[in-house]
Amino acid sequence: MKTCASTPFDHAKADIILRSADGVEFRVFTLFLSLTSPLFETLLCLPRTAGGATGTDQEMKDGLAVIAVSEDGKTLDSFLRFCYPSTLAEDPSLENLTDALPVLAAARKYSLDLIERKVCQTLVNPKVLETEPLRCFAISRNARLKHETIIAARHTLRHPLIPARCAEIDLITAPDLLALLTYHKKCSIAVQFISRDLSWMAHHYRNHNGCKWLFCPENCRCGRGDDRRFFLWGEGTITWWMTYMQEVSELLNDCPSGDTVRGAADRTVEKVRAANCTACSGQVKENMAEFSSLFAQKVEETVKYIYLEMDF
Repeated sequence: MKTCASTPFDHAKADIILRSADGVEFRVFTLFLSLTSPLFETLLCLPRTAGGATGTDQEMKDGLAVIAVSEDGKTLDSFLRFCYPSTLAEDPSLENLTDALPVLAAARKYSLDLIERKVCQTLVNPKVLETEPLRCFAISRNARLKHETIIAARHTLRHPLIPARCAEIDLITAPDLLALLTYHKKCSIAVQFISRDLSWMAHHYRNHNGCKWLFCPENCRCGRGDDRRFFLWGEGTITWWMTYMQEVSELLNDCPSGDTVRGAADRTVEKVRAANCTACSGQVKENMAEFSSLFAQKVEETVKYIYLEMDF
């Protein structure tokens, strides 16, 4: 059953009809499509039916040539909107990743470089990556997009080593998934070293004066911890900070990301304020914001040099 596409693909003055695989008819202007892609210009100058015949076998409707394409109506609608001027059709939102792969395939098929770039931008959109890194990784890897695959892999570090299943996981091979898990594990091992060897902190703060808050400031009733892994310059540090470092050390094993560090810092601030230590509660937010920013940067610098072992 044939149906008509929605505005603006129902224009009375259109000069050609594209029919999707599921029978949706798009009345479009060849000028817009030809300007978008030289391949489209060639295809539209030589109209063909689904069977490949030309000339007298060309299907016509309302005086317009009908060209059957293999894309479904939803995909065709999306990439045609990219082809049209913004005054007639706004670019579709591709934040729904389910739509990204078929649109990318169509863009490559018809040599629509602009649309391919738009899809690639969606795959590295921070808003999308924050919630769907594994899906972005699978789509990018399937399309052999090196930059996008690496960026998505790095964002998966914010999530546990064993990811939740998603539909797009079937787009990648077992070696691809193994490479991602191996990358994740290597990053975990690398950042564990940072949380256990605090020489980078000693180098940054230089001496006690650079971080007095770590050594029980005057009137502090929190006390110092006895976990020697988190001593600085041979001295014990304040108890709640040691507890924070113990927690982060464990969390980084599963989620080796700067976000893990910052998230744990926010929880520590809440705990310290709830304890109501006069010396610590008033300055803990500022101190932990500065420290966690430094720590997170160190984590992110470390994972930046871990190689994702994939052949592109």
